[in-house]
Amino acid sequence: MERSADLDRLYALFDRLEARVGGAKRLADCTGYADWPKRGVYFFFAPGETRAESGQRRLTRVGTHAVSAGSSTALWDRLKQHYGTGARSDDHPHGGNHRGSVYRRRVGEAFVERYGLHDHYPDWGTPSVPDGRDRAAVRDEEYPLERRVSAFLRDQPFLWVALDDEPGPDSDRAFVERNTIALASNFDRRPADPRRSDWLGGYARSAKIRAGGLWNVAHAAESHNPAFLDVLERAVERTDPV
Repeated sequence: MERSADLDRLYALFDRLEARVGGAKRLADCTGYADWPKRGVYFFFAPGETRAESGQRRLTRVGTHAVSAGSSTALWDRLKQHYGTGARSDDHPHGGNHRGSVYRRRVGEAFVERYGLHDHYPDWGTPSVPDGRDRAAVRDEEYPLERRVSAFLRDQPFLWVALDDEPGPDSDRAFVERNTIALASNFDRRPADPRRSDWLGGYARSAKIRAGGLWNVAHAAESHNPAFLDVLERAVERTDPV
């Protein structure tokens, strides 16, 4: 019962947050010129994915940034990594770099598995371009899939909260991210919010994504600390529209 009640509270906070910021956004409609908070946590929701009982949009990805001591990465910096390259990019417009965004990598892997594209993208997901392969040639080879990933991610509604504490693994941002994932993931537990059968993450290479219903692997098998909801609630009340 505790998990069910905490999930309901989490989604009630999402509703309050959405009302406070004037609605969820899509990356397709965002730029770095908006007044984004310097630091925060973001929450993505897949179109068509809803909670079984309430009909609310179902959470499918949680993320933050600057969780290493001394990091200067800002919230938009991380969102821009997921967004990819712009239309005016001199090289590979509307593409991206999945080796700089775990979210992009996981989504691309699912496309490869779903459509049997292994021969087309043999190096997708490797930490770096393998020795002996030309970096530029690999980037050209992977460009069609990078574009596909960009189109997918830019269409996902997302919310964000401002949490501007010092970077580090013990930051409030890390606390909220870790426990939101632990609470919302269905991995190795009763699926309180089951995914749809055609959700792209069902083709992910990681069992924690397939069974968990989130594009997150880290913390998916952990138990949550309910105290994070109090931290998140305070952050919701401090978050302004951009």
